[in-house]
Amino acid sequence: MPEKKTITEKEVKKAPKKSPVVAEEVVLADEDLEGDEVVFEKTPETADFSGEYLKAVGRRKTSAAQVRLFKNGKGVIIVNGKKASQYFPGEMINILTQPLKASGHIRDLNFSIIVRGGGVSGQVEAVRHGISRALFAFDEALKEQLKANGWLTRDRRAKERKKPGLKGARKRPQWSKR
Repeated sequence: MPEKKTITEKEVKKAPKKSPVVAEEVVLADEDLEGDEVVFEKTPETADFSGEYLKAVGRRKTSAAQVRLFKNGKGVIIVNGKKASQYFPGEMINILTQPLKASGHIRDLNFSIIVRGGGVSGQVEAVRHGISRALFAFDEALKEQLKANGWLTRDRRAKERKKPGLKGARKRPQWSKR
């Protein structure tokens, strides 16, 4: 029986560009590995997302975030397949984790988030709204705390549409007397 070799995602990303990658399978072009079976091993961050979860949706401007809350986690937040700190650089991660810090569940739960539409600031606030709603579904005793900070209420402000005959939403062409 051929010997099994396991590789991690980091090793796959470091692989030279010449080695072909097909779908979710890793194909190695080395002659010395012929006949060996290659097993793809997931990193711990992505392996924790299994089992039951609570679902919530958060919105802001034109952004929408689908949030999945997994109980008994380690505090991992994955946004569109990346760690939250990679997807939202700088101080934006602090905005995202505000509801978790206020509720004290920063290290207890895992979150898997898909966010689409809008810009970075709208996406961050949509994710924060979704996390708040998921926490409320997880523990209804947190409602007062989340509501007091305004995280359960959707911020409906969005760009106003352009009207016909106008230059923008409200700006009019210059009026001339003659």
